Amino acid sequence: MEGLKVLLVDDEEEFVSTLAERLRMRGIETGTAGDGEQALKSISEDPPQLVVLDVMMPGLSGLEVLRRVRSEHPHIPVILLTGIGGTREGIEGMRLGAFDYLMKPLAIEDLISRMRAALAASRGGA
Repeated sequence: MEGLKVLLVDDEEEFVSTLAERLRMRGIETGTAGDGEQALKSISEDPPQLVVLDVMMPGLSGLEVLRRVRSEHPHIPVILLTGIGGTREGIEGMRLGAFDYLMKPLAIEDLISRMRAALAASRGGA
């Protein structure tokens, strides 16, 4: 997945920085945003190939960010992250156009596998 550019969006600073570092160690270019407004600004200024987006954030919720990304950048796949008990939000996100959702805490290999699938689907390969 060398050359892949991903935006991680999560208000949990330690979680997002650790996840970003783990992805970078695998050759994945990773940007981060700590809230929905910052994410939307980043996406409009320098669109990533994929967005990994937390559902529960203060301010703009992940579902609202998803709605806007689907509207303004429909070609960018979005994978949602949700905490324990967030299945309802994950399913709602799928209805709104997310590629998939993962529960936190997550295994890095599960995320990478879903990222591969999302990229393949966005390129018409799945």
